[in-house]
Amino acid sequence: MKSLRILQGMVLVCILLVPIMIFLFLKGFGSNTYDIPIFYEKGVDNPYLECPVADTTQHHIPEFSFTNQEGKQVGRSDMEGKVTIVDFFFTSCPSICPKMSAEMERVNDMFREYDNVQIMSISIDPKYDTPEILKEYADKHHAEAGKWDFLTGGVQETYDLAKCGFIIPTVDGLGVPDDFVHSDKFMLVDELGRIRGYYSGTSREDVDLLMLETKVLLHASEAE
Repeated sequence: MKSLRILQGMVLVCILLVPIMIFLFLKGFGSNTYDIPIFYEKGVDNPYLECPVADTTQHHIPEFSFTNQEGKQVGRSDMEGKVTIVDFFFTSCPSICPKMSAEMERVNDMFREYDNVQIMSISIDPKYDTPEILKEYADKHHAEAGKWDFLTGGVQETYDLAKCGFIIPTVDGLGVPDDFVHSDKFMLVDELGRIRGYYSGTSREDVDLLMLETKVLLHASEAE
């Protein structure tokens, strides 16, 4: 009988130790981290000499100032302190742009109430895409200026920004919609102007990942 009580006592001690062991395990090993890469920490290659000579330090989005759908100037200074999602498109695009804009509309819906998240869609056909044209396109996608800005600027400035700022391939179609070449990527830019991710704007799965990683960036900045 005595040995039975000892055995029962040992079993009880073991049962009581289980939650303590679980707590210690979770405290020591259960904290997960989700690291989002920082692109171009050692500068950007410039094999075709299209861009200004870059150094070997962290690449940041350069200065720019374009006109949005309301005729207001929006640019690099407006990215400070905010997470910005950027794409390049044009309103007469016959191929991937409608899909990209539909996916970006999902992103806009997700972060509509987040003051520290904004979207910039930059036209690569600025001669055609006037603020008036962009306003019609923005209304079609339920975009509010200041939250989701559709931007138009000088041709050279636009292509320099695409190729040298956001590091994506872009070719001027000279007014012929089928001859324009641009990336389908959505770019995630942090509050310091660093590129943190590229995502296919024609892939629902990629855009879901973009939205997840945007929330991760927001959480990280709040925790600092």
